[in-house]
Amino acid sequence: MRPRIWHAHVITSVVGCTALVLGAAGSGVAQAQGRDLARQVLGAGDGWGSAEGGTTGGSAADAEHVYTVTTWAEFKAALAAGGDAPKIIKVKGMIDAVSEGCEAFVTGGYDLQQYLKDYDPAVYGNDQVAKGPQEDARVASMANQDSAIKANIPSNTTIVGVGKNSGILGGSLQIKGVSNVIMRNLTIEAPLDCFPKWDPTDDNNTGNWNSEYDAVVVFGTDHVWLDHNTFTDGRYPDSERPVYFGKVFQQHDGLTDIVRGSNYVTVSWNRFENHDKNMLIGNSDGTAALDAGKLKVTMHHNRFDGILQRSPRVRFGQVDVYNNHYVVTEEQKDDYYIFGVGISSQLHASDNAITLPAGASVGKALKRWNDSPLTAENNYVNGRLTDLIAVHNAEIPSEFLRSGAGWTPTLRTKVDSPRAVPGIVANRAGAGKVC
Repeated sequence: MRPRIWHAHVITSVVGCTALVLGAAGSGVAQAQGRDLARQVLGAGDGWGSAEGGTTGGSAADAEHVYTVTTWAEFKAALAAGGDAPKIIKVKGMIDAVSEGCEAFVTGGYDLQQYLKDYDPAVYGNDQVAKGPQEDARVASMANQDSAIKANIPSNTTIVGVGKNSGILGGSLQIKGVSNVIMRNLTIEAPLDCFPKWDPTDDNNTGNWNSEYDAVVVFGTDHVWLDHNTFTDGRYPDSERPVYFGKVFQQHDGLTDIVRGSNYVTVSWNRFENHDKNMLIGNSDGTAALDAGKLKVTMHHNRFDGILQRSPRVRFGQVDVYNNHYVVTEEQKDDYYIFGVGISSQLHASDNAITLPAGASVGKALKRWNDSPLTAENNYVNGRLTDLIAVHNAEIPSEFLRSGAGWTPTLRTKVDSPRAVPGIVANRAGAGKVC
């Protein structure tokens, strides 16, 4: 059971700051203890993360459990200190989890050029998975990276960036098997997999590169608030990845996956930028025993700019997606989708704004993986009210979608006009935009 943390809230109003209580409880904005960002908690009525006791993170931490960190080693040490006692970790500056480069993880004689020679389809073929000394060396080198870049976040923790330019480069934040976590005001550059795996049998035996490491993974965890962060590929955009064997050398996985029975999550006022696979809510069709009745997630007032797919892709969960702005680039228009409808999903997507380049298919905004009804109401595409389901069914009749998610969200902050959402989100979402 999630520990309950009781503390008094100081009701305050700060000019120029977002996410502070300006009225009575239930106003749907974050509550604050004074002006300290690290002491703020998720307000009543602000998405699924506010349900069942709410999300308070480490707001009740005593002085002994408040840390300011400037290196990856200090960050991991702070996470490990004090167990599940409420703690606050303030990240100052940009912390690099891979400051020594990928070469620091190499072991067993791994060499990319030799790996490419050994598993060239013209030599190795496409009828069996990669085996042999170079694959063994790749696995060993990957294990070194895995232990170095993963950081386990304990229960009752708040992690905040100090000022406008603080965050984590190349780390993988694991919110796994815990409860009550807040992450705010951080710029998080997605981890780069130094040792992607070539699977000759993937993609209908044409082969493909597969990578590990999500920037943030919420796994078997309840009560999480991700707010005013910027998630990005940063220095390593997919457009600059090389091509081997005719396939992109994929070195990124997800930005923020919420999986394996996780529940009561609010994702608000973030920026998601320049990435391929963004967010899975539920990562397998075979996890009904874990996921059914859970994966309750709210996403509001986020900006998705240059995200190719999965914003989100949903399985099983009751997911409320409102007042977000989706910007699809010219380069992505032929292969994008925004909302993925998966097995037993109950997606409610309303009052969102979508900006598409000329010639992009509006119908592709929705992608059907399974026959699960959804609600998609009052969404605007390029400034015009658009029935996303009707357009999808007209343009892609082979993926016919049914309307009606079967539930109505009640845990919402003020719902803004979708016409105003692009301007509101551009000005207020992301790291550096909250006190």
